[in-house]
Amino acid sequence: MPQYARYQPKVYKPRMSAYWWLDQWHYLRYALREASSFFVAYFAVVILIQIFKLNAGHDQYAAFQAWLREPLMIIVNAITLAFLLFHAVTWFNLVPRVMVRQIAGRPTPNAIASIPNFFIWFGASVIVALFIMRII
Repeated sequence: MPQYARYQPKVYKPRMSAYWWLDQWHYLRYALREASSFFVAYFAVVILIQIFKLNAGHDQYAAFQAWLREPLMIIVNAITLAFLLFHAVTWFNLVPRVMVRQIAGRPTPNAIASIPNFFIWFGASVIVALFIMRII
């Protein structure tokens, strides 16, 4: 009787580039959205430091404001603003994907779930701007 070799299939390991996220726009958008979380965290830390310096006294707060006016910090904060806006917009656009939206048993358009978030964001921004301009 012949002796057969036992079949051992090779494990399939697809090769994936370290730059897979550059292949298609939605991969890049996903990677940028995840990376924007670091900028959200950075902004939260800056706000906490600002509150701490405000409580510490006028001189320390003035020094903190002077630090924020340095050209490098202005560039970093401009980049942070861009990533925060991207993060917020993509977050609001994700709402229709995770929220059950039905009226009379029929699905509603995505805009019905996401547009109210943009209106609330715009309204809050207007209120903050009015406070900054000391109108309210």
